[in-house]
Amino acid sequence: MKLHLHILLWLCGILFIPLASALEFQGVWQQGAMLVGHTEPDNTVVFQERTVSLTPRGYFVIGLSRDVKGPVVVEVGNGKDSQQYRYTVAQREYKVQRIEGVPQRTVTPPSADVLERIRGEGRLVRKARADNDRREDFLQGFIKPLEGPITGVYGSQRVYNGVPKNPHYGLDIARPTGTVVIAPAAGIVKLVHADMYYSGGTLVLDHGYGLTSTFIHLSGALVKEGQRVEAGDAIAKVGSSGRATGPHLDWRVNWFSVRLDPALVLKYFPTAQGQ
Repeated sequence: MKLHLHILLWLCGILFIPLASALEFQGVWQQGAMLVGHTEPDNTVVFQERTVSLTPRGYFVIGLSRDVKGPVVVEVGNGKDSQQYRYTVAQREYKVQRIEGVPQRTVTPPSADVLERIRGEGRLVRKARADNDRREDFLQGFIKPLEGPITGVYGSQRVYNGVPKNPHYGLDIARPTGTVVIAPAAGIVKLVHADMYYSGGTLVLDHGYGLTSTFIHLSGALVKEGQRVEAGDAIAKVGSSGRATGPHLDWRVNWFSVRLDPALVLKYFPTAQGQ
C-alpha cells in the first residue's frame, strides 16, 4: 500500500495500522531524491546529524543531495534504545548543458556592490527555506506546476557563455512569458521577490516540515507573502528575468538546504488524482 493511500484512508476515518517494522519509507534511495518515512509517533528519528520532526501520525520527510555518497544511516530511538538503518544510495550520471546568450553580467565575476546584493538575496532565500513549519501539506502529493517542453534537468553541469558554473538544481519548463504557474502542492508563500540578480522574479512556497518549492525567472507573482494556497492555485507568471535566455519556469524543490530533484518528486509522490 502506498503512502498516499494510507493518508487517504486516515482522512476518511479508516484506521491505518503500520507494519511491524519500526521504520518504512516511500520513495527511491537515489541522489536528489525526496523520501517520506513512517515510524511510531513517539520515536526519535535522526538523519545526517539532524533530528527530524515527525507529524502527529509518525510521518516525516528527508532528502538526499545531488552528490551524496551511500550508504546513509537513519537512526530511530524511543528514549530507551535506538536502532540504525543503513541504505545504499544509487549514484547518478549528470549531463553537461552548454548555454549561450545569457546576460554576461550574470556570468563574469560581480563587482563588490553586486556581490553584496547577491549575498543579501541568498540570505533571504535561505531564511525562507529554513522554517520547520508543522504542516502536512507535503503528504498530499505533487502535480506539475506548468505543462511544456522540458529544457533543463536537475543535476546537469551548466556552462554559461563558455564559462563552467554550478550545477543546475531545478526542472526547466519552457512556456511564453505570462503563462500562469500553479502551486504543485498546498503551502504558505514564504518569499516573493520581484528581481533577484541571478534568479530574477523569485517565489518560495513552504509545504511543511522543511520541504519547499522555489520558482524563478518569473515575470510576476499572483500571491503575497504569508498567503496560503492550495494545489492547482495560480501563483505566478512565466518570465525570463535573471540569468535566462528565454521565457521558462525553473522549479526547484528543497528539504531545508538540501536541493532535490523535482522530477523524482513528481514520479514517486503524485497526488491521488495524478495516479
